[in-house]
Amino acid sequence: MQVGYCLSCEQFTPGELLEQARLAEECGFKHLLVSDHFQPWVPSQGQSCFVWSLLGALGQVCSLPFATGVTVPGYRFHPAITAQAAATLESMYPGRFTLGLGSGEALNEHIVGCYWPEPHERVQRLLEAIDIIQRLLQGQEFHHCGQHYRLEKTRLYTLPAAPPPIAVATSGPYMSKKIGELGLSLLTVKAERDKMQGLLERFAQGLNTCGSASEQAKRWLQMHVSWADDYGTACENALREWPNGAMNFPKADIRYPQVLADIARSVRIEDFASRVLIATDAEDYRRALQEAEGLGFDTVFIHNVGRNQAEFMRFAASESLLEQ
Repeated sequence: MQVGYCLSCEQFTPGELLEQARLAEECGFKHLLVSDHFQPWVPSQGQSCFVWSLLGALGQVCSLPFATGVTVPGYRFHPAITAQAAATLESMYPGRFTLGLGSGEALNEHIVGCYWPEPHERVQRLLEAIDIIQRLLQGQEFHHCGQHYRLEKTRLYTLPAAPPPIAVATSGPYMSKKIGELGLSLLTVKAERDKMQGLLERFAQGLNTCGSASEQAKRWLQMHVSWADDYGTACENALREWPNGAMNFPKADIRYPQVLADIARSVRIEDFASRVLIATDAEDYRRALQEAEGLGFDTVFIHNVGRNQAEFMRFAASESLLEQ
């Protein structure tokens, strides 16, 4: 199992993120997952750069593979534009880019003023978008008039030697199986062991129906942590920097960062249990990584929610947490 690192565009400037990418490679992380937001979760996080500009530069400052975590096709970006962006990046950095996709949150997608659909429609829109993206990345020229999207007859003219892999984010059983049926990689967020195991079992059921395509499908886990030299500081970092991580309810319909900031006033440290690992001891992180490996995840992407990014990366390297 590989250990990757999350770059949080909601919390840091583009220059800081590029420096984190360089340092992550120096410390021994194997992969990068980069968030794609228009707004931060809460205003105090303070940033939200255009990730596609960042990714073009990121490929120059390090040699690690990287993925969007995740892009939502169909609201801010038509699926055709998403496909064009992915094809360009893969052409620039062959074999390094994975297109991470998801059904999204109103927080980022409502800003273009379109109707924000119910969950079942968001899933159907995502699946239709994936079909369009895959066909374009394969070099097909076609016309599309679907339930949710239209595309005049066209094709991509800048294509990589091979299409970039696609990973799809989910925390639900239906999409877990569907992702497997499509032969795509699965990305989910750390939760209780039984829930993660159930998602992986559904994913495996789907993979069993898609034949040889399943060989390329990966199991990815995003793990939020809050590390500091002392436990009190680690708790303060979680409460101040990532209160959204403690909110154990669906957030996809919340439109404004200030709404989440208002809810954050009621967050308590015990609300982070099973959602954000708050710890100072390397053994706590080692156990969490070993649990993920035992479940069958191929890569765990760690997101340290504090501002102490360099310190945490060096801690992880010095404690051999990256050698799973």
